[in-house]
Amino acid sequence: MQSSTVRTLLVRGMIAGVVAGLLAFALAYVVGEPSIDSSIALEESASAPAHEHGDAAAPADEGEEEELVTRPVQSTFGLATGVLVYGVALGGIASLAFAVCLGRVGRLRPRATAALVAGAAFTTVYLVPFLKYPATPPAVGNPDTIGKRTTLFFLMIVLSVLVAVIAVIAGRRLAPTLGNWNATVAAGGGYVVVMAVACLLLPANTDAVKETFPAALLWEFRLASLGVQALLWTAFGLIFGALAERVLRPAVTGAEASASTSEAVTAGSAARTG
Repeated sequence: MQSSTVRTLLVRGMIAGVVAGLLAFALAYVVGEPSIDSSIALEESASAPAHEHGDAAAPADEGEEEELVTRPVQSTFGLATGVLVYGVALGGIASLAFAVCLGRVGRLRPRATAALVAGAAFTTVYLVPFLKYPATPPAVGNPDTIGKRTTLFFLMIVLSVLVAVIAVIAGRRLAPTLGNWNATVAAGGGYVVVMAVACLLLPANTDAVKETFPAALLWEFRLASLGVQALLWTAFGLIFGALAERVLRPAVTGAEASASTSEAVTAGSAARTG
């Protein structure tokens, strides 16, 4: 694949990431933000008695920090900025992965390859790490352990992606011996086994959910988080697949036309010879 085509696909991937990010932002704002607001309200109501009784003798302005970013800004402009940057970055990376995979994972059209890359990215980058370290709203967990929890989550992401890449390479090498289907099943099974062992060996999140925290609210937040990621990657796969199909269609059509012309010339020569 020419470098100019790769650059074009990269730009198309970033555009698809922007559009997918806008859709994900809309869902996150409508579905996710209400559960965050409820969690913050629970946290504030739980900490209010401590300020009223334990800190009654302290000056009113002592220990209070000025809020740098207000909650309305966080839930609108801040959320939109974070989701869009996330969508653009992952869209660019996924488009490069698409360029590498195109023509190397079977005779799949660009749309099918884009859907495959998006599904694999969603599974390895979010779903598998989510199963080990599920998202938690602001009122859950000790704030002092945010760094540790973030490190473990990103470690799980790196491990998941690395094992997935190794599984793909192993599947390609096993294909000539086992066949495409058996090699794919073996590689996928190997990924599942390795990640299951990793989930057992990696340390668990020691910040248990408080017993007083509503289970329904926790489930609502985690389901919203999962839904936002699913929408982001589904939209990206569909949009980028359509854009990539337009970019690659002339080359595919030209190759097919050339093959048809070659077959016609060969048939004509054979007929004249006969």
